[in-house]
Amino acid sequence: MACLKSSLSLLVAAALIFLPLCTSIDIITPIQSLRDGETLVSAGKKFALGFFSPGNSKNRYVGIWYNNIPDPTIVWTANRENPVRNSSGVLTINGGNLVLVDGGHNNDSILWSTNVSIVPKSSSATLTDSGNLILRDDDQSILWESFDYPTNTFLPGMRVRLDRAGLNPVLTSWKSEDDPATGEFSVGLNPRDMPQFFLRKGSDLIWRSGPWNGQKFGGVPSLDRSSVPNVANDDEIYYPYISNDTSIISRSVLEDSGVFKRLMWSDKNRRWTQLWVALQDGCDRYGNCGVYGSCDPNRLAECSCLRGFEPKTPRDWSLRDWSDGCVRSRPLDCGGKGDGFLKLANVKVPDTAGSRVELGLSLEACKEECLKTCSCTAYANANGSGKGSGCVIWYGNLIDIKAFGDSDEGLDLHTRVAASELGGFQDKRKLLVTIFIVIPVVLSFVLCGYCWWRKRKGCKMNERHETDFNENATEENGKGSELPIFSLGVIAAATNNFSESNMLGKGGFGVVYKGQLLNGQEIAVKRLCNNSGQGIQEFKTEVTLIAKLQHKNLVRLLGFCMSRREKILIYEYMQNKSLDSHIFDQRSVTLDWRKRFNIIIGIARGILYLHEDSRFRIIHRDLKVSNILLDDDINPKISDFGMARIFGGNQIQANTNRVVGTYGYMSPEYAMNGLFSIKSDVFSFGVILFEIISGRRNNYYSDRHSMSLIGHVWELWKESKILDLIDPSISTSASESEVLRCIQVGLLCVQQKAKDRPTMSSVVFMLSNETTMASPKQPAFCFEKESFSDNHYCSVNEVTITKMEAR
Repeated sequence: MACLKSSLSLLVAAALIFLPLCTSIDIITPIQSLRDGETLVSAGKKFALGFFSPGNSKNRYVGIWYNNIPDPTIVWTANRENPVRNSSGVLTINGGNLVLVDGGHNNDSILWSTNVSIVPKSSSATLTDSGNLILRDDDQSILWESFDYPTNTFLPGMRVRLDRAGLNPVLTSWKSEDDPATGEFSVGLNPRDMPQFFLRKGSDLIWRSGPWNGQKFGGVPSLDRSSVPNVANDDEIYYPYISNDTSIISRSVLEDSGVFKRLMWSDKNRRWTQLWVALQDGCDRYGNCGVYGSCDPNRLAECSCLRGFEPKTPRDWSLRDWSDGCVRSRPLDCGGKGDGFLKLANVKVPDTAGSRVELGLSLEACKEECLKTCSCTAYANANGSGKGSGCVIWYGNLIDIKAFGDSDEGLDLHTRVAASELGGFQDKRKLLVTIFIVIPVVLSFVLCGYCWWRKRKGCKMNERHETDFNENATEENGKGSELPIFSLGVIAAATNNFSESNMLGKGGFGVVYKGQLLNGQEIAVKRLCNNSGQGIQEFKTEVTLIAKLQHKNLVRLLGFCMSRREKILIYEYMQNKSLDSHIFDQRSVTLDWRKRFNIIIGIARGILYLHEDSRFRIIHRDLKVSNILLDDDINPKISDFGMARIFGGNQIQANTNRVVGTYGYMSPEYAMNGLFSIKSDVFSFGVILFEIISGRRNNYYSDRHSMSLIGHVWELWKESKILDLIDPSISTSASESEVLRCIQVGLLCVQQKAKDRPTMSSVVFMLSNETTMASPKQPAFCFEKESFSDNHYCSVNEVTITKMEAR
């Protein structure tokens, strides 16, 4: 009988070892292994562990994924460097360690192991509902856990740890969608006193989160970290990833393209929704503006030098290459007259690699400490609230500063400057106070007196005169303009003395105000800056051209003013403002596809009129969405003709050493060689078309390839995914055939060679009719506009230009 019981026990044990499992299991023991085709499922059915093949690969890997989400999302991989070449893999307990063996032709060779140094007599592995694979001994003590060895994904409950002994687990990207082996991108914590995340490509820094200031990471204000502590002790510094709502499924992932983002699963839409991404704009790129440069994504030119500094290479800065950074305008006095500090408010503070934290010092004491050493360059409060003791002191160069504008998301940085520079700034501030407070008061009295005198003389404030241009504004043919001239007093009264509350916007050459004449007519007043690039010649061009142009898709000029140094244009007022305020501003009323398509057709017809149907052949040279105004019926009207040129009847192209316009809309032959023609406007129209369809600016960078909008469109076209370009806000109203036709026309317009681009008459015909079109060739500026480690263009050679102006 005893012999029979023993035999039965052996049979049961053998069955557990050798028979394939028919159902999912939740634990791996020395007598219960996991074979390819089987899965280990957590107790709450949230996560599963098993074998998988990524993408198009046939190799087999052991991984963890969400159990109830379709299209398995892998969150951890064991043998990412050593795949199983067939389905013979077995995950088992061997000598106390969890190991993956190839049970096929490789004689049970070990491909991966937990490598626990202290081997217990017995152990088991369990997958938890948090997605953590834990190896425990018989006493349930944790020997090893997958959360300590993340691959490319952070899960709630994980902690990014920096072991002071040298162990520093970080996220590392996959090599590709088909290969989970360690890629070239990584995310981890630095060992400084104020920990911060870094994203790297190899050893090159791409992005940093800004230091942890007790409340949040200083460079990611949009990511709420207020409830998440940063923990530090003598042995390690780590940052736990905590989710306050356990019902929400979220993860942070480092993709093979280098994109680091946080996602949330939406049961309603059955897809992952992006909550946050590391590189949201150009200012998030590490050191985008070089040393002592500050980056503000809301500025036209996003980089500027800190006060007291100037560009190291001004020519490169004029070409928007800020990599060399800035240098001091005046050297520090140090032991001489003494230095001072200028406050830079609400910024992501510089990289703390060259800093020191002084927890016991007040902000004033921190200032005095900084002044003791000539190498000290800045200081800031160490607390995220900006209050309390403790400060950070920087030594050496300051790099990677981002401005947050008027928000209170950042910290106040106090930068060190020479005493002479500080005094100059204070004198300038006093001067500005005088200019903006005292002088307007005096002028107001003078203007009131002038108006009283005019009324005494019986003159009306809205009097207009029919007269010729004066000698500074005479047409080339000698004939005077037939446009009415407005007096400066009339315009000042109409705009409430150019009040800031009347301001509609700022352009490259001036400010536009809303005004109202005494007869009730609303006007738009374009007041050119005295120090702008638009001089008498450009002003004369705009006045003489628009006065003679009559088309429903061109803005109508009502008159002008020239008084002393003032150059002012008066336009019809457009209630709906410019096109960019509708397609880029999410707070604006969305333009559906039908309206956008009509706008595209209207713009094309307006340009066609300029090129072929007006009395002159006119090249606009500065076509962009901000120069497209919308009337009450959402009809587009092209404006801003200050840069336009008139061509003779047989003239094909012209050359200039003064390249003007807006980067991103310029054709390559114009931007690099100064050559412009009707095909230059065609190129700009192609960019405008892409922006209208996508709702993205022309300096948009895709997640996968750091490229321009043109490059993004070209990649989608080649991959037959072009409908992904459509602005989500119009996806339901868009006509697929019209969208495809528009995109193909746009790609024809932005082709690298001018001769390959269509004329505007062809463009209007193709947009208005379903017709066979040529296949577009590779566009200009299609590759990486600014890669992570290189700056290069694919379609034009570098050519020196005498002078370039960007707007």
